[in-house]
Amino acid sequence: MLFDRENEDFASDVATRALSVTAVENDFVNRVYEKLAKVYDLIFGPTLHHGRLVAIERVAMRPSDRVLEVGVGTGINLNLYPRNCHVTGIDLSTSMLEKARERVQKAGLRHVRLQEMDAAHLIFGDDTFDIVYAPYLVSVVPDPVQVVKEMRRVCKPGGKIVILNHFRSASPILSRLERAISPFTVHIGFKSDLDLPGFLAQADLQPVSIAKVNFPKIWSLVICRKD
Repeated sequence: MLFDRENEDFASDVATRALSVTAVENDFVNRVYEKLAKVYDLIFGPTLHHGRLVAIERVAMRPSDRVLEVGVGTGINLNLYPRNCHVTGIDLSTSMLEKARERVQKAGLRHVRLQEMDAAHLIFGDDTFDIVYAPYLVSVVPDPVQVVKEMRRVCKPGGKIVILNHFRSASPILSRLERAISPFTVHIGFKSDLDLPGFLAQADLQPVSIAKVNFPKIWSLVICRKD
């Protein structure tokens, strides 16, 4: 087990504690990403690219896999997917999706389709996708647990649920700092203090692997399998 859930005190604590000191609403998130759309690739492209590469490698997609990317943004990941997969990308931001559509058209990515959609209320049927992937998303949505419940719902039994995100440090000093700055970092697209054990417990996720990625290694790639 990657987290010790047999300890009753620990399990009770993580299942009930607040995941972040910062609360956001969809309108706020939309405004942030409408502003970031023009500069997102410049700011978050090179700095977070290593994590994107590791995620695609470790997910090990098979030919004809149906993949859902939740929070596709400007489509910065789309060139990384094998062209023998079927990729659907969704996002709530119209401006980000415009950039993604330009990227799809320019690169001729015929295996990709894009839709405007709320990650907490997916319109897809149950058990639709082989892989459901949320890169750099869950720390900014209003309800990350609800988003993951939807990801699980649309994932096929035996499929993979993949989270790539920053989570609060286990270091007490860094943890206090991340909590202090979270109300400010949310204005550039993420909460800096999302609690990983609490998130996994409340979303009822059992990770099969957790790896640190990017530099500095303060981002986590969490891979789970739907039972």
